[in-house]
Amino acid sequence: MKFLEYTPLDSINLFLNHLNLGESTIKGNLEAFSCKHTGSDRKLSLSLEHEILDFLGQSSDSDPSSPVEFLSSRSSRKTLIYLVLTLGHMYPDYDFSSAVRAHLFFREEEWENFKQIYDTYLFEAAREWALVHGGSSLLESMTKAIDEVVKLSECEIYSYNPDFDGDPFLEKGAIWSFNFFFYNRKLKCVVSFRCCCISNQAVDGFLADEMYNDEEEDDLFIDMDM
Repeated sequence: MKFLEYTPLDSINLFLNHLNLGESTIKGNLEAFSCKHTGSDRKLSLSLEHEILDFLGQSSDSDPSSPVEFLSSRSSRKTLIYLVLTLGHMYPDYDFSSAVRAHLFFREEEWENFKQIYDTYLFEAAREWALVHGGSSLLESMTKAIDEVVKLSECEIYSYNPDFDGDPFLEKGAIWSFNFFFYNRKLKCVVSFRCCCISNQAVDGFLADEMYNDEEEDDLFIDMDM
């Protein structure tokens, strides 16, 4: 996967990068990636493909939680691998080398599904955007920007809903998080949208604890020197 720079995404990323809402802070980011394999992606892609095939050989369709039907299609396997590789670039410090997580990805049937998530979690951000940008709509600006990059009408929309062990956003003070992917199969391009909300009070508490622990360590070293 190759990161692609697109100016239409910049103003939204600048706004959502660290949006302080008083009691909480929203961190959001839109990124575009080409699905062309580069360097280590090619090796990881083959490894993921082999892992999926091994999984299919050991799985049973009778298992209701098994994504066998989805993974049996080569096209679906390629899509899953693209999404996993994209996650790897979004969160370079997190390990997504296991591809057999198809049940954590959901294909959204329509744009309206994304809009519902937007309305639920980003209504405060939308209000702040309107104040800063003369009453304009954040959703309309996002829609236009994403459409310029991947042509939304031709996109498949996926969400990633990880379990506890597979959530990169389970950082200290996280209140909620979501990850969406807008995948244009023809253009072989993905736009990812990751967003989370952090409790400022919790973060301040964690920072205070860390400072206290650092002071205790310093006092210990001073006592040892004496």
